[in-house]
Amino acid sequence: MATDLLTPPLSLYVHLPWCVRKCPYCDFNSHEYRGAGAPPFSAYVDALVADLEHDLPLAWARTVHSVFFGGGTPSLFPPEAIDDFLQRASARVRIAPEAEITLETNPGTAEHGRFEGYRAAGVNRLSFGIQSFDDACLQRLGRIHDSREAEAAVRMARDAGFDDFNIDLMYALPGQDLAMAAADVRRAIGLGPTHLSHYQLTLEPNTVFAARPPADIPDHDAAYDIQEHCQAILADAGYAQYETSAYARPGRQCAHNLNYWRFGDYLGIGAGAHGKLTSPAQGTILRRWKVKHPSAWLATAGTAQAIGGDEFLEPARRPFDYMLNALRLDEGFALSTFEARTGVPRAAIADRLAEAFMRGWIDSDGERVVPTELGRRFANDAISLFL
Repeated sequence: MATDLLTPPLSLYVHLPWCVRKCPYCDFNSHEYRGAGAPPFSAYVDALVADLEHDLPLAWARTVHSVFFGGGTPSLFPPEAIDDFLQRASARVRIAPEAEITLETNPGTAEHGRFEGYRAAGVNRLSFGIQSFDDACLQRLGRIHDSREAEAAVRMARDAGFDDFNIDLMYALPGQDLAMAAADVRRAIGLGPTHLSHYQLTLEPNTVFAARPPADIPDHDAAYDIQEHCQAILADAGYAQYETSAYARPGRQCAHNLNYWRFGDYLGIGAGAHGKLTSPAQGTILRRWKVKHPSAWLATAGTAQAIGGDEFLEPARRPFDYMLNALRLDEGFALSTFEARTGVPRAAIADRLAEAFMRGWIDSDGERVVPTELGRRFANDAISLFL
């Protein structure tokens, strides 16, 4: 027997697909810009607004609580383009006054004066894709910046008034040992971020690294040692782990990503963007994604042809989709929230929760389910129980 769906919080994801150079490990929908001049910023903003208008019937009268500009390299877009989009978007959908508005930035595209412009446009949080402070590692990863540029970019942002920013780091890099990974974390902490994302390098399908894997990537045990060691460094520095790869100062967790991980709703606009929208009246959860290639999306934005696909999540599929992220969170989840956001009664997953408990992967007081340390280490196995 189904339970009633309730409307979760709503976010807005904006995909800006261009980058200067495609990194060999990257499987995101990012495209090197080739040709004279710059990407068509103004035309792309017009298309974003059209895309938003087309999807608005899925979220009438709802408030957006966070906005995230992802890519690609969003900092290729000038502040004027970001300002234009935010002004036009706020005329079409209510953006909460306290909304977290994040822009991803590559240190190799940071220019003096840009951060002031982004802040004036309404961006109040930055995410720096630094990945490493070791120049040799950066070269192996195909990054366009070096460690000096990375530190300079963060300092420019702080000088521009940004007091809330994330640093992305990767570990288990080609040629990296534990001491090198720890040095990266310490240099990041020295720049005073409010949030730090610490991801293990993985060889994703359809990437250069998957086709030609580097020979000197640390093995699984070495990667786990790095993770544990760096986690301790971050904890000592006051960064609490709240998700498998996310650490934050108190009160500075990423609201946008938390909404994803808690099975919230999000409008996804731009080339290849994904969205998820709940309709309690119809008892449906819709996943929608847009056409991936920028030129094809630009030609169709604002029409049904820009939709790459729609999928209504059947109730039998919802527990897995929910657990895919909820079991990565240190806070776990409340069973009442699971029911409200999936429309699936807790009784439907009771046997699988019991098995996860028996294996030592979760703790539960009958209402709240929390992954154990063992469960976090074997998160993929715990999540697979709900397939």
